[in-house]
Amino acid sequence: MSLFQYPFFQHALIGSFFTCIACGIVGSYIVARRLVFISGGITHASFGGLGLGFWLGINPIFSALVFSAFSALGVKWLSTKQGVREDSAIAAVWALGMALGVIGISLAPGYAPDLSAYLFGNILMITVGDLWFAGSFAVLLLILFFSFFRLILYTAFDSEWTRTKGVKTSLIEHLMMLAIAVTIVSSIRLIGIMLLMSLLTLPQMTANLFTSRFKYMILFSFFTGIAGCFSGLIISYYLNVPSGATIIFVQALIFFLCKLTLYLRKIYQ
Repeated sequence: MSLFQYPFFQHALIGSFFTCIACGIVGSYIVARRLVFISGGITHASFGGLGLGFWLGINPIFSALVFSAFSALGVKWLSTKQGVREDSAIAAVWALGMALGVIGISLAPGYAPDLSAYLFGNILMITVGDLWFAGSFAVLLLILFFSFFRLILYTAFDSEWTRTKGVKTSLIEHLMMLAIAVTIVSSIRLIGIMLLMSLLTLPQMTANLFTSRFKYMILFSFFTGIAGCFSGLIISYYLNVPSGATIIFVQALIFFLCKLTLYLRKIYQ
């Protein structure tokens, strides 16, 4: 229990809680809309914002947030207004972000940053400012979600039918794309860019094994995410391995154990 007395570990636990709230809502929307590839593109594009931040000498998380938001809206604009195939737009943004990130970091003056911390997560990097940012965003996301629950639900499962009813789904789609971008940036220090897409999908896949109802899927994925994050943080501390990789490994293990349990239950019934 002495582990919980360390401020850095307390920050990691609180950050995990807020991250799982955001990932539970946004990740369920991603899985329902089949936007996993888009989330991967935005995640890796955020690396460009980090590189530009180091080069320009500004907060890299802020520059990653701005770059990710423009990347998300850019993919939406290219695919809906310019006739570019969505997968092509995502691939272009993905590659551009990674390229700009490498160039920006190579041009950054002074000591090169610890890239592994941004790529794979590091609980020692989580600051009080990060907690305020993640907590404020989680509260804002909850307010928006409960205010527009039915519109988000209809847009997630059948946006074309929703548009035939005279509902302008474009606002919801753009808001959720921005939410995806902000969720990604708020989770970089905990999970890391390379593994973050898994936190937006694995808990939701586990939840989908037990329920197909949207609100229950969000709730179940939140608790699954919390269990995986807390267990992964503790294991990573004692094994002295990257926290992000350990969290994702535990999340994957939970999914496969649940899948195996349901499979065995089906066989022996």
